[in-house]
Amino acid sequence: MEKRHRVFIAINLPDDIKRELIKRQEKFKNKFIFNGEDGENFDLAKWTEKDNLHITLEFLGYLTDQEIADTCKITKEIAKNHESFSINLNKIEYGPKNKPFPSMIWASGEKSKEVSLLKNNLQNALLESVNFKPESREFTPHITLARLKEWQLKTINSEEQPEVSEDINLLFTVESIEVMESVMKKGGPTYEILESCELKI
Repeated sequence: MEKRHRVFIAINLPDDIKRELIKRQEKFKNKFIFNGEDGENFDLAKWTEKDNLHITLEFLGYLTDQEIADTCKITKEIAKNHESFSINLNKIEYGPKNKPFPSMIWASGEKSKEVSLLKNNLQNALLESVNFKPESREFTPHITLARLKEWQLKTINSEEQPEVSEDINLLFTVESIEVMESVMKKGGPTYEILESCELKI
């Protein structure tokens, strides 16, 4: 059986933006450590490592080598027809908003015509060559700062749920998008760039 790879298309972040987001993580970490019934502390959140911080434009799922080659070619073509643009990260909050219990902590960005058009053009072009299921909800740029352990979150009283809300102002320019592979390792997933696709400057 042909090996498949877990692939997505991402906007990677400048190092200074990653450092600022790690500082924000540190502010919230202690809020998510609770004392269990057995007296042991447990952490409600699994925090994203600095090198793994990114914005997912499109999750494509498990692809064959040929589908990856097609994806890289198509993504390069789409990228070179889109001008670089800016993203402003303006809030740290729970996400997604449509769930009774939050499953993540996000750094969310302002919606923009540029990123929405880029995402739509990628979807339309890739659907001709790659079998994946596009998200139907409206896209808001966001970075996962932490994944929450929902079953443990449900064991604490709702009034004990940590408050997560902070206005931020982190602006950066997007000059490329990357086709990425998620590789599972002992310490968790690592993300490897398969193809970097420059936008039109």
